[in-house]
Amino acid sequence: MAGLLLASGCSTEDGLNLVPTTQISDENVFDTADRIEGLANGVYKSLKSASLYGGRYLLYQDVRGEDFLNITANSYTAYESWNNSYSSGSNDVNNLWSAAYATINRANILIDGLNTGKGDGKITEEKKQNYIAEAKFLRALSYFSLVNVFAQPYVKNGGLSPGLPLRLQAETDANNNDLARSTVSEVYAQILTDLDDAETGLPETYSTDLLNTTRAHKNTARALKTRVYLTIGELDSVIEEAVKLIPQNVAPFSAEQGVNHALQASILTIFGTSYVTKESILSMPMTTNDALSGQSSIGYIYNVNREYYLNPNGILNDAQWGADDVRRSLLYTNSGKQFLKKYAKASPFVDYIPVIRYAEVLLNYAEALATGGRNLSLAANLLEAVHQRSDPNYSFAASITGNESNLLEAIAKERRIELLGEGFRGFDLLRKLQDLPAKGDSNIQTSSVSVNAENYIFPSPSTELTTNKLFN
Repeated sequence: MAGLLLASGCSTEDGLNLVPTTQISDENVFDTADRIEGLANGVYKSLKSASLYGGRYLLYQDVRGEDFLNITANSYTAYESWNNSYSSGSNDVNNLWSAAYATINRANILIDGLNTGKGDGKITEEKKQNYIAEAKFLRALSYFSLVNVFAQPYVKNGGLSPGLPLRLQAETDANNNDLARSTVSEVYAQILTDLDDAETGLPETYSTDLLNTTRAHKNTARALKTRVYLTIGELDSVIEEAVKLIPQNVAPFSAEQGVNHALQASILTIFGTSYVTKESILSMPMTTNDALSGQSSIGYIYNVNREYYLNPNGILNDAQWGADDVRRSLLYTNSGKQFLKKYAKASPFVDYIPVIRYAEVLLNYAEALATGGRNLSLAANLLEAVHQRSDPNYSFAASITGNESNLLEAIAKERRIELLGEGFRGFDLLRKLQDLPAKGDSNIQTSSVSVNAENYIFPSPSTELTTNKLFN
């Protein structure tokens, strides 16, 4: 597995927004502080590729659920994910795998180089540890993204299923392509080790709101850990991490260490008005000089070409999503169908792509607290904070807030409303070991997929099967 090294003298303020202007070999990428920063920016740039957190990964996850209906049957815009019909040769499968492992390898190159002293004398020790921590965070996020679609859910058998090749060393040629898969449990163990290391080494804050939104800091690692622990069912650990960002028992909730995260007053601000809000824990930035176009852009697919509309029988018309809910302003009607406009900027599609929001952390925390009746009162407070931000006159009945099963159902619905179009529905179905639902209209339908069906997860990519003799 080879990793192309791209670096430039990007300023810290601009971060990964700039397009690298020079190509330099692995012999001199650590020669100056600017080049080392360019290498760190390159890891983020790789994460932001079209098939990963440039947006399409979110699309793949969302359309596996029941809340979006497909119109075009276009294989280039995730129809195979909607239809659960991927093959090993599918472009989406291979491009996602390649994008994530390219990000992992860039992270490995940065970690290895700095750990072996290549940047000594060029940057401070503090900056060195920050960069290593950022690389570990991005490696963890990439592995987490892969293991959730290419391997069986952790809860299926305690993580004993085949997982992914754990590539943890820098590669600049194809000599070490052959590597067997680690188990799902081993992959998660590495993800959590990286996130713990990242929390230790990352800065508490950066100097600007832009950097606090687009670069990992301590609260970014803590927030992602709530997602990871929720996925593997370690709910006490979800609570332990969530408390670091949500120390209060009643609203208003906000972080009191590191970046002062809190819910934005209006969700509409986050999507189109200001991308660098206190709610935005990590987002992928876009600029006119650094944006995706056409079918590579999630905004084009959802909002311009209108290839997916909201299922009238899905969360769209659930009673929990009231007519006065501000989040309905993130939809629009065309030819009698409701479409998502969270990514509503026209070409060149410069909407930031959300990766982690504070609202998700509140809901992760609420689910962990509600499960097993750990703290139904606080769980209800967290749920209400998210819902009433957009629909202040809505109240959850005591029969919901005081009952574990009903409260968990309400939290699950809230995730579908609040995080619609942000890549969570397929992820939530798999982590709960639920069937992928049947869906469709009079033109296109797809049947449900059982948790034991072969197409419950994505197939192994043909590129890996061809080049890695130990992968099976």
